[in-house]
Amino acid sequence: MKKVSLNVLVACEESQATTKELRLLGHNAYSCDLQECSGGNPQWHFNCDVFEVIKGSGITQDGTKVSVPKWDLMIAHPPCTYLTVSGARWFYHPEDKHLPAEQRRPHPNYPNRAKDRQDALEFVKALFDSPIDYIAIENPVGTLNTKWMKPNQTIQPWMFGHGEQKGTCLWLKNLPCLVPTDIVEGREQAIWKMSPSADRGKKRSVTYSGIAKAMASQWTDYILNITKYTK
Repeated sequence: MKKVSLNVLVACEESQATTKELRLLGHNAYSCDLQECSGGNPQWHFNCDVFEVIKGSGITQDGTKVSVPKWDLMIAHPPCTYLTVSGARWFYHPEDKHLPAEQRRPHPNYPNRAKDRQDALEFVKALFDSPIDYIAIENPVGTLNTKWMKPNQTIQPWMFGHGEQKGTCLWLKNLPCLVPTDIVEGREQAIWKMSPSADRGKKRSVTYSGIAKAMASQWTDYILNITKYTK
């Protein structure tokens, strides 16, 4: 029996870490981001609004028009700038941190932060409500947990072969939780200790290879098994 390749859209991914793992498994996978890809495969990358691609077609970064009648799976890594717990201090004036939330003034340097957070939240909700049967949303612990819904699962890099600590939440639509593949020693917060740089945010958002492999293999195998997409 030969497996049929699935059409997989990896939303908000310019690194192509997950896309590459899906391609290695033979799936018709594409990344999509407003940024150009840094993964080295522009022929697999849509540099545009993800909702246009979800409709079924788009032009890849190398200029090729691609049509996909139906996406089988979407794995989304939406930007966490306005959603993460670590950025909460930028929502209010530093002098108001001891006041109740409703009495705090906006941060003088980021007066529109609350609106930016709401826009980011609505973006995630729209992704999850997309007309795709199987969807996974990945994000750190933050606003999504309290202002949207609790995640189906929280994973750590050390569950997938990386001796580091970085809690990552997964919101799943018709998909199972990931099964740890390689539990290792080490709980270093390498991401948190990362030195400041112009591309620090981009480096922090790259999916760990062990997690990318697990997402690619476990979720596509699950879909193929339960839908019997074989011939």
